[in-house]
Amino acid sequence: MITAATAIEHRATLPRQADVVVIGGGIIGVMTAWEAAKMGHKVVLLEKGRIAGEQSSRNWGWIRAQGRDIAELPLALEAQAMWPALEAATSGFGLRQTGTLYLAKDAGEMDRYADWLAQAEPYQVSSRLLDANDVATMLPGAGRSWAGALHTPTDMRAEPWLTVPSLARAAVRDGVTIIENCAVRLLDMTAGRVTGVITEKGRIGADAIVLAGGAWSSLLLRRHGVSIPQLSVRATVAQTEPMHALDYAGGAVDNRLAWRRREDGGYTLAPEGFHELFVGPDAFRAFTGFARHLIKDPLGTRILPAAPRGFPDAWRTPRRWSGDTTSPFEAMRVLDPSPNRAKVAKLARDFTDTFPALGRTTIKKAWAGMIDTLPDVVPIVDTCDALPGLTICTGMCGHGFGIGPAMGRVTARLATGQSPGHDLSRFRFSRFSDGSPLILGPNL
Repeated sequence: MITAATAIEHRATLPRQADVVVIGGGIIGVMTAWEAAKMGHKVVLLEKGRIAGEQSSRNWGWIRAQGRDIAELPLALEAQAMWPALEAATSGFGLRQTGTLYLAKDAGEMDRYADWLAQAEPYQVSSRLLDANDVATMLPGAGRSWAGALHTPTDMRAEPWLTVPSLARAAVRDGVTIIENCAVRLLDMTAGRVTGVITEKGRIGADAIVLAGGAWSSLLLRRHGVSIPQLSVRATVAQTEPMHALDYAGGAVDNRLAWRRREDGGYTLAPEGFHELFVGPDAFRAFTGFARHLIKDPLGTRILPAAPRGFPDAWRTPRRWSGDTTSPFEAMRVLDPSPNRAKVAKLARDFTDTFPALGRTTIKKAWAGMIDTLPDVVPIVDTCDALPGLTICTGMCGHGFGIGPAMGRVTARLATGQSPGHDLSRFRFSRFSDGSPLILGPNL
């Protein structure tokens, strides 16, 4: 996992001018910058802390088409086609085609999986439904049984803390300028248009700015009078010590926990459907938009009264600052929340109960990340009418890692005036204000 203590790798000098400036060094920002550079543009990527320091190195490492919102499915499939070439262009990051398995506790869950599969059929996914006997064959020796499963054998996995830094190095080789520890304080406006950014190291001009700031996107936009109903929720993840391998080597999840095999011989574990929302000013304002989702799954999100000091939506985090003063982005270089220790202990117990033949589960390390999410559980990928020259790609809702290469390509095209190559109407910014009903994603 990458933290503020990780050594700075990218120390380029801030240029005065670029064609495209990308704010944020997660997988979306890195891939957007790389794709724009491949188009022949002069690109600068600015990261307030470390490349992949936040959610892009803290996620589960799943690369899946299974369970995607149907509007995202073409992008997920395009990303999967891109991943092998990306690994070939780097020193490698543990890319494996091992599949995704959603285990059903009852017939109701099987019906949900069948409904998604019917919607996904036009895209010729490899997904199929398994019955209880199929699952027992795939997971021999399990300490519990399941009603069935949804299985996508062509889905992949990779080690995220290796992946995004490797992609960033490849982007630099193709001409992208990356500067870590360089926070963007403000967008620079001229005659009502974004014409650059003001950073802690100075100004850089550009005709196209991309905001891919994850959990911090809402804070920067609000400083410029633009509001998005984005929340950040804490998700806890754990890594086990090396263990014997299951016959099935892919990612799997049931109603208690998610797991996947790691390259180091252990497993990555996470509680299924459990997130923690720290209530702050933005969360309070956005609650109406999220109420439907929270009511639909009241036990999936734990509400906490206040975020720790310095978090994007903490009560005391400044909402106003100038270009010549320290911003909240410098005050917290890497958002590094503490994991929920009670959940970590339960993960170990649940994994041992599920696979007793593996022996006692020992946790080697645990961490948490802040997932940026929107009320319908799909992202915003759009230009910003209120701030011409700005393109927004945020709210990846915990699944930005796998889809990142294609999202980066789309965002680069959008920011540089090209056709994005996909129907982005589902991801439009205006859906929160044009009166159209919000349709919840499948959240599978």
